Amino acid sequence: MMEREEDEPVSPAGRFFLRPEMDQVINCALGLKNSLDVNYLKEHVKSSIMIQHPRFCSLLVRDNQGREHWRRTEVEIDRHVLVPELGGEFDAEGSPEDDEEIVNRYLADLAVSSPLGTDKPLWEFHLLRAQKCCVLRIHHALGDGISLMSLFLSCCRRADRPDEVPSISITASSSNSNSSKAKENKLSRSSRGGCGRLLWKGVLVVWFTIVFVVKFILRSLWVKDEKSAITGGAGVELWPRKLATAKFKLDDMKAVKKAVANATINDVLFGVISFGLTRYLQMQSPKKQREGLQLTGLAMVNLRQESGLQDLSNMMKNNNSRSRWGNQFGFLLLPVYYHENVDDPLQYVKRAKAMLDTKKQSFEAHCSYAIGKLAMWVLGPKVATMLNYRILCNTSFTISNIVGPQEEIMVSGIPVTYFRVNSTGLPHALTMHMVSFAGRAEMQILVAKEIIPDPRVLAKCFQDALLELKDAAATSMKD
Repeated sequence: MMEREEDEPVSPAGRFFLRPEMDQVINCALGLKNSLDVNYLKEHVKSSIMIQHPRFCSLLVRDNQGREHWRRTEVEIDRHVLVPELGGEFDAEGSPEDDEEIVNRYLADLAVSSPLGTDKPLWEFHLLRAQKCCVLRIHHALGDGISLMSLFLSCCRRADRPDEVPSISITASSSNSNSSKAKENKLSRSSRGGCGRLLWKGVLVVWFTIVFVVKFILRSLWVKDEKSAITGGAGVELWPRKLATAKFKLDDMKAVKKAVANATINDVLFGVISFGLTRYLQMQSPKKQREGLQLTGLAMVNLRQESGLQDLSNMMKNNNSRSRWGNQFGFLLLPVYYHENVDDPLQYVKRAKAMLDTKKQSFEAHCSYAIGKLAMWVLGPKVATMLNYRILCNTSFTISNIVGPQEEIMVSGIPVTYFRVNSTGLPHALTMHMVSFAGRAEMQILVAKEIIPDPRVLAKCFQDALLELKDAAATSMKD
């Protein structure tokens, strides 16, 4: 008789996502060129590498002290593949919803009303046959965005070369990283200019780290953003949601990037966010907003030494500290500002770049991760989660940006038409998740509809902001 494998403790970050206040499920929507047969999907899942991963064939259990563990179990595929039948509705003008609106409405409902049961491993497939869409729901305790994207792409193949897995732009991915390795390289390069310059760089790193960590701690206590038309707060995670998709061309972002010296795609993204939110507040606020109003975003940053997406075989080895599976991320506080009557729209990108450049010179993300682990260990999960919850209540929005495959891809031999991600509700009234895929980037905008009634208006503000930035970039390049 085989002995049962020993239960594996849930990581501190995983325990954080399992708390009732922060119960987080990641919803990944895959658009398909053709409808997918449910039996074919089940067979594909059974033979996929996903089922071989310990997290996807383990139950969440709690011991006598209430501490969470993973316990291996047999996976019953039929319990993990659901086939809901969705009907369309009509908008205010009497027009029927299209497939995208139906899927977004379904995802918005999942964000507040459908937790994953603990009587089976914490993942599900929802097959929306009429809409040619498959929704993969994965609890955040299983892993972060890098882990899950790496797993997903290992199950995909290139559309033009079916024998090859999709490729990822490491350069683009690395712009998301706030790793110590990048800082060490900077310090190494600066040492060539003399010890004085190296010392000054070190002083800046220490200074910015102290400043940002103090600000981070204060956010968990009493410091908060001013109230605005997008402000959420305690309990908002339970409010009904709406979802819209903002669609961008990566070539447009790259055109803007070229117009601002040493800019990155993330700089452009935050310029778009700042510009778009300014547009939205001008339209929706009942009274004039204060010039320079700060709207603070909360972002998760990959802390693995190897930036970008990871080799799955390495991630599945728990003893690999460089790229191991799980939740390996820290938090960054990323402020954007309300500015009216800006003569040059590129100023939004330049301000965003200046802010992000200072963040890159600090260990804020690493310190936030360490503080979270320490709080979980010393104060326990309840208090540690309460402090993180207060940070969410005291900021204005959540933002994430994951680099996806550069080329068109297939799943089970069926071409993928879009790949979008969102998560379940947070105290924020505005949550944004962007994924780039085959030359385009799509951002899911999840809102509390009592605060932001129509997220499509906000999505258009972001799209128009990028187009205006593109025009400004073209003009500046001619001068």
